Amino acid sequence: MDVIKLKTPVLDRLTDAEFYEFCQDHRDLRIERDATHQITIMPPASSETGASNGHLTRLLGNWNEQAGLGIVFDSSAGFTLSTGAMLSPDASWVAQARWDALATDDRRGFARLCPDFVAELLSPSDRLTDTMRKMEHWLEAGAQLGWLLAPAGETVFIFAPGQPVRTVQGFDQLLSGEPVLPGFALELRRLRPVS
Repeated sequence: MDVIKLKTPVLDRLTDAEFYEFCQDHRDLRIERDATHQITIMPPASSETGASNGHLTRLLGNWNEQAGLGIVFDSSAGFTLSTGAMLSPDASWVAQARWDALATDDRRGFARLCPDFVAELLSPSDRLTDTMRKMEHWLEAGAQLGWLLAPAGETVFIFAPGQPVRTVQGFDQLLSGEPVLPGFALELRRLRPVS
């Protein structure tokens, strides 16, 4: 199933609050909005991708439980970026001080901040070029580290501000989150497709 892209004058004029309500009215859908207010509706993740995403979020959460340095979000969390886009990474982390600085009302909607760390898992229905572009949007909005993980090809694309994209081949290694995620190392083998 492909993504559905919607762009109409009515949708273009939705305020952030109205867009939030639109998402709440359709909470069974995965919805994002880009900086031009084009709305993208995505199919649910495959079971295999969901399992890998669950592992990633759990491992990041386990690290954060020990480190106590911030807040971990799963794939259902949306963030409003400075560009006006509302994107939802597969897993993300925000430093505690940045989260604490948000107003309570902002936390209850699509928080107006870019996570410090974002991870996207490439599913069979995703296009690599589209997901690479999404990672670039995260960096432009202020992410300090981004991982685009492609379990089927056992490839990781690492994004960091001011640096070229780095590629890691093979899932028989640890991927360090330093310095953004102090002490976090992901065992990539845990993201291999479930057999």
